[in-house]
Amino acid sequence: MRYKFTTIAALIGLALCLYNSTGYDPHNMVFFMLSVPAWFVDLFIDVHEVSVMLMYVLTIATWALLGLIADVMVYRTSSKTRYRA
Repeated sequence: MRYKFTTIAALIGLALCLYNSTGYDPHNMVFFMLSVPAWFVDLFIDVHEVSVMLMYVLTIATWALLGLIADVMVYRTSSKTRYRA
């Protein structure tokens, strides 16, 4: 199984974090729209109390996990149709 979607999704997460770290993201709007861990952290505690590096690592890991789920789903559907006669 190739991890095509995992790689692409991890790169999306990395690009999101790099864009946020450059300062071009006004008021962190793009980061908070696309970062799943930021959604959950904001529900329980103030976002400003959490380490920025931790949020970046969790964001990249979450995007990679979503890509892995997509890869597994594609692999399962392609293996079912491949062996169906």
